[in-house]
Amino acid sequence: MDVIILAAGRGTRMCPLTDGAPKPMLPVADRPLAAHVADAAVSAGAEKLVFTVGYRSTDVESFFGTEYGGVPVEYAHQPTRSGTADAVAMAVTHVDGAFAVLNGDNVYDAANLARLFEHVPAVGYTRVSDPSAYGVVSTDGGTVTGIVEKPANPPSNLANTGAYAFPDGARKLLDVQESERGERELTDVLGRLVDRETVTAVEFDSWADVAYPWDLLSANEQALESLERAVNGAVHADASLRGRVTVEAGATIDAGVVVDGPVLIRDGATIGPNAYIRGPTVVGPDAAVGHAVEVKNSLLLSGASANHLSYVGDSILGPGANLGAGTVTANLRHDDEPVHAGDDDRPTNRRKFGAVIGPGVKTGINTSLQPGVMLSTDTWTKPGEVVDADR
Repeated sequence: MDVIILAAGRGTRMCPLTDGAPKPMLPVADRPLAAHVADAAVSAGAEKLVFTVGYRSTDVESFFGTEYGGVPVEYAHQPTRSGTADAVAMAVTHVDGAFAVLNGDNVYDAANLARLFEHVPAVGYTRVSDPSAYGVVSTDGGTVTGIVEKPANPPSNLANTGAYAFPDGARKLLDVQESERGERELTDVLGRLVDRETVTAVEFDSWADVAYPWDLLSANEQALESLERAVNGAVHADASLRGRVTVEAGATIDAGVVVDGPVLIRDGATIGPNAYIRGPTVVGPDAAVGHAVEVKNSLLLSGASANHLSYVGDSILGPGANLGAGTVTANLRHDDEPVHAGDDDRPTNRRKFGAVIGPGVKTGINTSLQPGVMLSTDTWTKPGEVVDADR
């Protein structure tokens, strides 16, 4: 089975984190999101990977090269992002026979993909509590009878997982018209296929859609569930590592540091002295957590730093972000309701969620960030500010 992985979009709903990287290349534990997709595809039996690329395509190409996981890798360029059907149309010349299509920003299980590959044509689905945010699949006895994109009144609770196994003849069905959203949708291709052939509905028992920054936090939490203890960096004798903690070679942990796993500390990161890190947390390459800083359930991307007397809870720090001394991310509402975030005040469905701090952000000393605040790339705050709205 040749597998097409869709990785051309920027991921505007993930801003500001995607200002410097396409969404499929945002990190989940020790590698990009798209690498987790590729790993699952290869484990499921993929014989070739074809990435459809567009926004910052060189980021994808430089990471995956011409071979990944022992299988060849090719690239199809989508100059304008005109929808998922258009993205597949760019890539089908690189595949032979039946082919699979996977979203590059979803988290898949290899066993589920293997079952999908066995039932061509097929589409993966999973059961969700609120299907209105997804493509919704209708079935009858294990056969797909229809699919509709983000309906106001969903016909079922079966969400499309963005995983398809198409027969060779499906490449002739890719010339669909633009939808009401102004895009050529792969779900419309599937609808045409359903009218012609029996399409198997394959239930996925494990799947995640990474659409918003808080979903990236959830994906990292899930990935760290399988983290194993491994200490390869320099750890001071007076530091305490509890449970499943991985310290990569090149990382440094100073005296007085306490780390409660699961925590992944990447190459070049520096921790302490006298810092406290609670999992699930990822401290990215060359990131820094300094004196008297507490970090809990957070993601610090490459080069991010919180060097003095700060609290980082349930938050994401973008590459190169720097928190001034005494910066605090509040992560819990007084009314105990789920935190809302983003321009549309969207519910995160998380009881605790802190801040999304974009690349290059600098906070002044004693800055307080209210739950759900998002700071755009290169934003500054003044000393002593209380930030209760996005900027």
